[in-house]
Amino acid sequence: MPRLPLLAVLALAAVSASQEEVIDDILNSLTKGAAFLEEQHENINLDGVVGFLILQAELKEAVRTWPHTDPLSWAQRTAAVALVRRLDQSLDKAVAALQQNDPKYYREFEPLLSWRFWLVPQEWSSTDSSLAYSSTRNSECYDEQLSDKCMTLLLGTWKNNGTPCIVTKSCRDTMTRFGCPHYSLSHQLLYFMIGTMKGCSNMLKGDMRASRANMTERSYQKIFCSNMMKSNMEIIKDDFSGQTQDIFIENILLCGLAGFSDFYKADWLQHILRLQDQEAGCFGSDERGISQIIGDELLEQLQPHRRVKRRDKTLRDGCSSHMTGVAVSALGGYLSYYLTEQDITKRPLS
Repeated sequence: MPRLPLLAVLALAAVSASQEEVIDDILNSLTKGAAFLEEQHENINLDGVVGFLILQAELKEAVRTWPHTDPLSWAQRTAAVALVRRLDQSLDKAVAALQQNDPKYYREFEPLLSWRFWLVPQEWSSTDSSLAYSSTRNSECYDEQLSDKCMTLLLGTWKNNGTPCIVTKSCRDTMTRFGCPHYSLSHQLLYFMIGTMKGCSNMLKGDMRASRANMTERSYQKIFCSNMMKSNMEIIKDDFSGQTQDIFIENILLCGLAGFSDFYKADWLQHILRLQDQEAGCFGSDERGISQIIGDELLEQLQPHRRVKRRDKTLRDGCSSHMTGVAVSALGGYLSYYLTEQDITKRPLS
């Protein structure tokens, strides 16, 4: 193998050093998030707990595959191991509290309430801007109740000992509808991700549309994430304000977890880190003031693309349970991706 010129070696070392600083920033942010979970485990809703469980899956995989590069990297791995142990304890308590506080909701989504359910990407791809819709609907395509019903049919929790991987015509039509905006779009992606992780094959069986004959589950994921990329680009262009922050981070979490590495942009990471409440360790505290001034119901009407409520909780310090879970799992995705990039053994030799 040819030796690299000295300048190239120095450039690689500089990239590695800056990458290690960024990994430090992520680990520091996640440590604050873990402290918030420890304090608020009894109050965090299902969305928030699932976000922390996805983070746990990402951290466990990161620790397992951490590149053996140098002492600093190994010290960071040690910090990640400590974080995993803290989360193990807090998540056991948080899941138990969910079961007690909302037993019906717990039962319907119990399969998601284990870090083992969530698969971390082993290979990466990119979105395709040519797949972006020329126009999108002004309002969401469906409501949370239909989304929940379709998810429970996949999970087999629609009744006691229910058969999993059921795809009804209404679920398939809704989850494959093109032109949906915002949370409908991210839930369409999540539907296919959950089906894949549950091991459901032939989710598209029964779709007789000739125009969709060659479509696979992965085809839909790529279309949805290409549109979520377009949405995020527009949010950044429009100054990344208020209610768009939550969907922006949710898009990074889901498409990153689906293996689309172009969501892990360095400047997007800085946007997420800046949103954290440095004292409380949570995310979403900016929404509290707006909600208190004009009220949640009016806020729903004024902002039609605002998140369809999934029993989100505004916790102490005005923290959003949903946004905190989404943000920490998005950060865990960044960590996984950066470690893959840093591990020279995983790079193609050119």
